[in-house]
Amino acid sequence: MKKKRICQAALGILGAGLLTAGLLQGDSRVVLNKAIRICYECIGIG
Repeated sequence: MKKKRICQAALGILGAGLLTAGLLQGDSRVVLNKAIRICYECIGIG
């Protein structure tokens, strides 16, 4: 049980670090633009 908690904490820290790195590089704008484009295609506007 203790090993599971350590793995969860390590993956949580790793995930937060990768999220921070992506935000610092400006990747959030690219992801948002792609998401908007996909939504427009699904609705049939674009």
